[in-house]
Amino acid sequence: MSLDSGRGPERVLRAVERSWRPVALLAACFAAWWAITATNLVQAYLVPSPGMTLGVLADKWPYMWQHTWVTTYETILGFVIAVIVGVLAAVIMVYSASVEKTLYPILLFAQVIPKIAIAPLFVVWLGFGLAPKVVVAVLIAFFPVVISMVTGLKSVDPEMLELAATMNASPLKTFVKIRFPTALPHLFSGLKVAVTLAVTGAVVGEFVGANEGLGYVILQANGNLDTPMLFAGLLLMSLIGVVLFTLVEVGERLMLPWHASRRGEAVTTTL
Repeated sequence: MSLDSGRGPERVLRAVERSWRPVALLAACFAAWWAITATNLVQAYLVPSPGMTLGVLADKWPYMWQHTWVTTYETILGFVIAVIVGVLAAVIMVYSASVEKTLYPILLFAQVIPKIAIAPLFVVWLGFGLAPKVVVAVLIAFFPVVISMVTGLKSVDPEMLELAATMNASPLKTFVKIRFPTALPHLFSGLKVAVTLAVTGAVVGEFVGANEGLGYVILQANGNLDTPMLFAGLLLMSLIGVVLFTLVEVGERLMLPWHASRRGEAVTTTL
């Protein structure tokens, strides 16, 4: 029997061990939700039952899927742009102290401004199309990418940099072989935060001005007091965030198997 055949059941067992707690918590939340609605502790027009919410998803699935895809597309596009611009900005800031001193306070200032407050400006400037939603998603997801990348690039062991300089390695080769691989664990931590924030940014942009997307669905449901539709939109929005977060985590495990396995073993041994 080959080693790979023995690793298959092991991986399944590890996956089950990692996932049963969140699954159990999610099941408990749904049970509590069902119990509250079944015992009429809260009126149905305030909190619909899980059956009503899932019934809306089943009855209006083509409609909901269309708007879910719009929000997903806006989120992915905003996230990708935030990653590209954020990584480039971080590299420039690390390699230039003057740029970092100039740019960092501006980034911090831009981050503390509530995006919901400036989102209407993007609608005025860019119209009601795709652009304002993507811009808001980029602005919200950009900061975690920059901060995590800067932290990762600065966490390189100085002795490694001295060794590279001693061996006459070019700045580009030092970056590719030493700085960037060292920064990847920090970067992926920021990416997992950023991808969930990008969902929020896309929906916020849809709240301000849109005729499609889950933000539009939630606003319409809220205006019509259609709480089952509202809850269905919230569930789909959460599902987008969970799926994208999982995809980033899978990418982390594929690119950093040593880091992911070490973290998993550490968590397993402490439980």
